[in-house]
Amino acid sequence: MLGECHYAVETSDLLGREPRRVVVAGHEIVLFRDAGGQAHALDARCPHRFADLSGGETRGDCVACPYHGWEFDGGGACTRIPANPPDQRVPKKARVRSWPTVERYGLVWIYLGVREDPPPLPPFPEFGQPGWRAISGEFTWKAHYARVVENGLDFAHGPFVHATSFGRKDRPEVGPYEVEELEGGGRGELDLPASRPRGLWGLFQRGERPPVHVTLEFWMPSINRIDLRLGNGWRIVIFDCNVPVDGSHTRTVWVSLRNFFPGAWADGNARKRVMEVFREDRPIVEAQAAGPPPPAAEQVSVRSDRLPLHYREMREAWLASGHVPPERAPGR
Repeated sequence: MLGECHYAVETSDLLGREPRRVVVAGHEIVLFRDAGGQAHALDARCPHRFADLSGGETRGDCVACPYHGWEFDGGGACTRIPANPPDQRVPKKARVRSWPTVERYGLVWIYLGVREDPPPLPPFPEFGQPGWRAISGEFTWKAHYARVVENGLDFAHGPFVHATSFGRKDRPEVGPYEVEELEGGGRGELDLPASRPRGLWGLFQRGERPPVHVTLEFWMPSINRIDLRLGNGWRIVIFDCNVPVDGSHTRTVWVSLRNFFPGAWADGNARKRVMEVFREDRPIVEAQAAGPPPPAAEQVSVRSDRLPLHYREMREAWLASGHVPPERAPGR
C-alpha cells in the first residue's frame, strides 16, 4: 500500500504511444496508451527476465518487452510470447500488476492502493472552464516530498527567497491568518504586498499594484494548490503534484492556469515565471536536512508557520492511522 492515494505521474500531452517510465517511491512503473488512446500503468519489470518494459514499444493494445518481445495488455496479462509456437499456451504467471489509471486536469493519475473504491481526486474546479488557459510541466528536487510541500505552504519566505521575482524584501511582515481544515487537506489565505510588475506584465500593469490575495492549500499526501488573485481581475491557479521518487528525490508535475493573456503567444512567458520560482526555491529546499521534516517540537516556529505546521501534523496523523509513507512502501 502506498498511502491509498492517487499520484499524478505525467501530463496527458506527453503520454503518447511510446511507453514512458516513472518511479513512485522507488516503484518502477511503465505508462502507455493502447490503440484506442486509453492510458495504462503496469509494473515496469517483465516477469521473464525483469527487463524494463518502458524500453519496449506498443503493439496494438499491448506494450512489448524489448528483450524477448513478450506482450502485455492494459490489465497486465501477457497475451503473446513470440518464441512460443502458436499452440503453446502463455503461462498463467506471465503477468505484471496493473494499476487503476484516470486522466483528469490534463494529468495521468495512478492509484497505488488496494481499495475497491479509491478516494476522490483533489478538486481543481477551474480546469477546463471557459476563460482559463492551461500550461504544464515538471520539476525535480533532491529533497523529501514533504519538504517540497511545506515550502509551498510557507507565506513568509517570499521576500527573501523570491526577492528577484515577486517578493518584497521591504515588506516581509505576514499578517494573522486562519487555517481551514479541509477533507484531506488544509487552507490558509491572506493579502501580501505586490511587487512592481516586470517584463510582459509591466506593459499592461503600471505603477503600484494592489495587494495580491494568496490562497495556499494542500491535499494529502503531497499536493499543493496556489491561488493568486493579482488585482484587475487577473488570477493564476497552480496545481503542484509532488511525486515521491524515493526518500530524497521528488518530481513535481504541475499545471498552471491563468485567466488573462488567453493566447498561446503568452505561454512561454507564463512557463518561464513558474520555472523561475521553482529554481529560486530549489537551493533552499535541497539544503535542508535530509529526510522528512522533524516533529514540530524539535523546531522553533512562529505564527506565520501555522499552515505548514498543520500539514506536518496532519501528515503525522495520517501515517499513524496506518498509511505507509511512500518512502518506506515495499515493492511489489
